[in-house]
Amino acid sequence: MSSSPDLKPAIVVTGASSGIGRELARVASRDGVFMLLIGRSQQALGEIVAQLKAGGAQADALVLDLLDPLAGDKIEAALKERGLYCDALVNSAGFGLFGAAAKIDRIEQVNLLDTNARALTELSLRFLPGMVTRGRGGILNVGSVTGYTPGPNMAVYYATKAYVNSFSAALAAEVRGSGVTVTCLAPGPVRTAFFARCNVGESRMSKIIAKSNAPETAEAGWRGFRAGKRLVIPRLMHRMIAVICTLLPNGILLRLVAGLQRPPQAGQ
Repeated sequence: MSSSPDLKPAIVVTGASSGIGRELARVASRDGVFMLLIGRSQQALGEIVAQLKAGGAQADALVLDLLDPLAGDKIEAALKERGLYCDALVNSAGFGLFGAAAKIDRIEQVNLLDTNARALTELSLRFLPGMVTRGRGGILNVGSVTGYTPGPNMAVYYATKAYVNSFSAALAAEVRGSGVTVTCLAPGPVRTAFFARCNVGESRMSKIIAKSNAPETAEAGWRGFRAGKRLVIPRLMHRMIAVICTLLPNGILLRLVAGLQRPPQAGQ
């Protein structure tokens, strides 16, 4: 979407109902730019919008499921109705599923792929051309250190994060020098409702690897994004994990992850 002179810039945040997305909205609101917050929970979005407005920010909510094939059109229309264009896009929407791929509902897994990868791609490709034309703006995609390894018992989730990491890096290289930036925020485990929803908190890996918190992760991500960094892995421990994952032979890495991320047996 190209902007006419009378349109004002906006920061668009998906997944703003909870977790990292909600905290990114809080941090980004300090920039003084209008915020369009997108999520599925009307109550949660209403609460964060009210909090931001109470602090002097300009914000509005758009209740929307990114599985809707017209989600991109609806976001673009919502911006136009408010006299806005997307100056910064934060792709934070996503979820995970824990368990063997052969046992988890197929539709749920396809929906995970659709939300975590397809929707992120569609929105990026929708708004990036306008940013390049204007010579300003950027995209912040929420990836994960899980994108550095295949993930037995979270096969589709890990694969989507590998895609986000790779897609973001490629876009960043393409727009280099254009005035537009693309950043991938790739944290390790973060203490949010994500773990409760997909039950991955029951795995050995979740209990061994220390978790970050969402506010600190968001602060680091937004700071890196505004600095034009291609990749932000907030904690040293998680940066080390990413390096180890790239150095270990794939067979060893797979056995290690499979052992640490084995679903609990019945009665355990």
